[in-house]
Amino acid sequence: MTARAADTLHGAGLGLRRALLTPLRDCATLPDFFEVSPENWMGVGGAIGRRLRGFSERTPLLCHGLSLNLGGTVPLDRDFIAGLGNFFATHEVHCYSEHLSYCGDDGHLYNLLPLPFTTAAIHHVAARIARVQEQLGRRIALENISYYAVPGAEMSELEFFAGVVAHADCDILLDVNNVYVNSVNHSYDARAFIDALPTERIVYLHMAGHQREPDGLLIDSHGAAVIDPVWQLLQHTYSRHGLLPTLLERDFKLPPLAELLVEVEQIRTVQRQTAGEGRRYG
Repeated sequence: MTARAADTLHGAGLGLRRALLTPLRDCATLPDFFEVSPENWMGVGGAIGRRLRGFSERTPLLCHGLSLNLGGTVPLDRDFIAGLGNFFATHEVHCYSEHLSYCGDDGHLYNLLPLPFTTAAIHHVAARIARVQEQLGRRIALENISYYAVPGAEMSELEFFAGVVAHADCDILLDVNNVYVNSVNHSYDARAFIDALPTERIVYLHMAGHQREPDGLLIDSHGAAVIDPVWQLLQHTYSRHGLLPTLLERDFKLPPLAELLVEVEQIRTVQRQTAGEGRRYG
């Protein structure tokens, strides 16, 4: 198995979108690492493929998958998984993460749908993760998703998520914004959720923005700036689990690169503040 991302990465990263390739090329100071969805880049050659390789040669690259369909019932696509492995080797990918969800049946559903919080679902997903990890020869980091309904729940989100991670023997990509969104929508304590996770499993963090509907429902949109309560939850996460590498996600309504880099720098600021508090009170 490959080394854990938390052992080889540090600082603050940025989700790499094609629209950012040109402005980043002229950027004097790059983020500490980048993340891409491999489905959007596999098989891409020519000038764009070379530019991606140019970034991955000098800046650590992570992959965050969209279509592995870990929670689905159709057989895992072993050819697709083999293609992932080739892409990871080409770009020396430090970590591969996927969502605790399903996104396919007879075809791709183009959405990340929640699983029932049941013992049967834990064993089903864990077995599929184990098969993927075995084929790739590397660990998967499993991300906690945002969800808006709880079908057939036998346990809490925390019990379900922790159960899958333990049974699959995989790592965690902790999405801090998703914890905040779910805690508001489903009325639980976000800090208690984060505190209960096993530190040794968490390899990196996601930060993102969301939108609030008129009825108060929060939607994980990745289309807005991070809000203060989520920044505060990030600082709490660092205090509990250490200064883990943290990535800013922005998928929609992309602002100019300069605005994104301000948020990346805000991640670094929270890391420095938390490190300073640790020296003061530790």
